[in-house]
Amino acid sequence: MAEIPKEQPEDDPDDVLFNTIYGVRTIELNRPQKLNSLNASMARKIIPRLKEWENSELAQMIIIAGNGDRSFCAGGDVAALAKQNSSPAGIEASKAYFQLEYQLDHLIATYTKPYIAYMDGITMGGGVGLSVHAPFRIATERTVFGMPETSIGFFPDVGGSFFLPRLDGYIGTYLALTSAQLKGVQAYWTGVATHYIHSSALSSLTARLGELVFKDYYSQEQKWQSIDDTIEEFSSGVPHDEPALFRGAMREAVDRCFQYDTVEEILIALRKEAKEAVDNTVREWATTTIKTINEKSPTSLKVALRQMRVSPKYKWSIADTFQREYEIAARFMKHPDFVRGVSAKLIQKPPSKPTWEPPRLEDVDDSSVDDFFAEGEDRRMVLLSAGVSYKEYPHSHLALPSEEEVEHELRSEREWKSKKELVKAFFKGRKGKAGVKEKVEDVLARKCAVAKDGRLIWSQRDGP
Repeated sequence: MAEIPKEQPEDDPDDVLFNTIYGVRTIELNRPQKLNSLNASMARKIIPRLKEWENSELAQMIIIAGNGDRSFCAGGDVAALAKQNSSPAGIEASKAYFQLEYQLDHLIATYTKPYIAYMDGITMGGGVGLSVHAPFRIATERTVFGMPETSIGFFPDVGGSFFLPRLDGYIGTYLALTSAQLKGVQAYWTGVATHYIHSSALSSLTARLGELVFKDYYSQEQKWQSIDDTIEEFSSGVPHDEPALFRGAMREAVDRCFQYDTVEEILIALRKEAKEAVDNTVREWATTTIKTINEKSPTSLKVALRQMRVSPKYKWSIADTFQREYEIAARFMKHPDFVRGVSAKLIQKPPSKPTWEPPRLEDVDDSSVDDFFAEGEDRRMVLLSAGVSYKEYPHSHLALPSEEEVEHELRSEREWKSKKELVKAFFKGRKGKAGVKEKVEDVLARKCAVAKDGRLIWSQRDGP
């Protein structure tokens, strides 16, 4: 295992605040003027505390939140990295930052105690790494989730290779390439968040969680269930005027367009959708998405798409994910698009359109993309946690049912002959969780057919 990082003399002493509420240990990101963007100083504080609490019998669970009502964590402080990348020493310093960040993210992803993230406000980039691998991810009406990396000449990191392909169908590919944002309850509908509650209830939830006492013999699953039941006490349901964005015709269009393995083919599919789709909303979405993709770094687009495909194909574990992403990040530090993208979008005032190199998709050949995934150039990152690695999230059942779960049930030995009964079974299995009925009904409407003998069967009529 890697050595636990220590605070440096130049670190801001107050950029992270820690507190104790009975058995709860809280982490508060405290850079509101920077939208709580993560930097090395913050990581050097959080890692030792997490390791300390992991070994403490008094610490029962961790809650991480951001200071203020605008942002949980708006990302990593990439502006500082871009400014220092003009020299070889600066590039090495940037690589050291990504190592520290990914070590923290992996520690969270494999943490042995319940970890709860309040994704209240902007949750992007580095903030996603601090939250999305946790068993409990709480969205509020103020949540703004996004992976904006292709806009700045980078790639969807912080474990994006792991969590994005595990979203339904090709939603993850869509989010990775377009930097599209999920606002409020949409983060819950897509499975990015496991729960949705109003921001005004968070302080009361924290106090209530502090009252929980786990028995010595509780298993990890029993602890999760106790916390899950407690969070659900504060749920007021999903907003009736904000149905899932990715449902029905829109959901089918995402899979039709983003199922391909080249960006060029995806753009062809989007153009066809923009011209031929019956649904006006889908046509408008396709037109906008074409424009959005054409604004991104061509290199970033091709690396991100390759990333979305190779991780599932080669079954990267959660440990593999962060180690491979470190190697990709290290190579991006030497690529001109990162500095150009960050400078144009985040440093220059007003922001401007980056000049990408190369400027066109057709100029990015396969060999240049291969270079980002070649092993051996940069040393394999040493991790901080020796915890059990995994290839599937062990806590996925805490979120809304995935399409894969519905498919598994329809392909099981049990013969379902009523959609209503299947929806009821999922609703009961999730203990009446808000949104389960709507989510399962939509999946069945798109993916379920009736066999000649009356059985419900899984259908592939609309593609993957």
